Amino acid sequence: MDSSLTIVQTIAVWALPVIFAITLHEVAHGWVARYLGDSTAHKLGRLSLNPLRHVDPVGTVLVPGMLLALGGGFLFGWAKPVPVDWRNFRKPRTDMALVAVAGPLSNLAMALCWGLLFKVALGTGAQEGIWYGMALMGRAGMMINISLMVLNLLPLPPLDGSRVLMGVLPPRAAFQYAKIERYGMIILILLVVIPVDGSSILSKVLYWPFVLSFVGISHLLGINPV
Repeated sequence: MDSSLTIVQTIAVWALPVIFAITLHEVAHGWVARYLGDSTAHKLGRLSLNPLRHVDPVGTVLVPGMLLALGGGFLFGWAKPVPVDWRNFRKPRTDMALVAVAGPLSNLAMALCWGLLFKVALGTGAQEGIWYGMALMGRAGMMINISLMVLNLLPLPPLDGSRVLMGVLPPRAAFQYAKIERYGMIILILLVVIPVDGSSILSKVLYWPFVLSFVGISHLLGINPV
């Protein structure tokens, strides 16, 4: 749909979806943490919907921008992590799992909202102008939010999926599993940069979860994502 766009046009279409997908993901963690008894993020002003409070120059701007410019592969990024103090929770392991899953669920909600925009924009039949731009942006919003959802559900520390898994594992197993976190970012980077058949290992791992999620949401909304 957007194969004819220039790099500048592509970045313009993706900028808002990427920024809000990444920052609202973090805000969702803080909102749930506050509900469960930890006001750390609130006291530090991190529950604001102002993206500038959450933007990480590298993770929110540089990395997604480079991935878009290079084309292909798996688009992802990150914001400044929202601080959470598990000592303020009544049930630390369970509550940390709930805080963790709030991020991917926020991306699911945003994917649905962007999908609705995509559907409305397509309904106008516009092939150029503002509505065509809105259609492109809606589809981009679906893609980045589904990407972040399936990425963060990976059970690899420090991703959200690992926090959820640690919340359901027996305490001893969770303690041993948590030791992987010191190597988690290194493992994630290796998954991104090591190529397999023309794409990264991470792209291979997340391909089918992404496709199935994208098709499922599109079917639910009654739209053709192509």
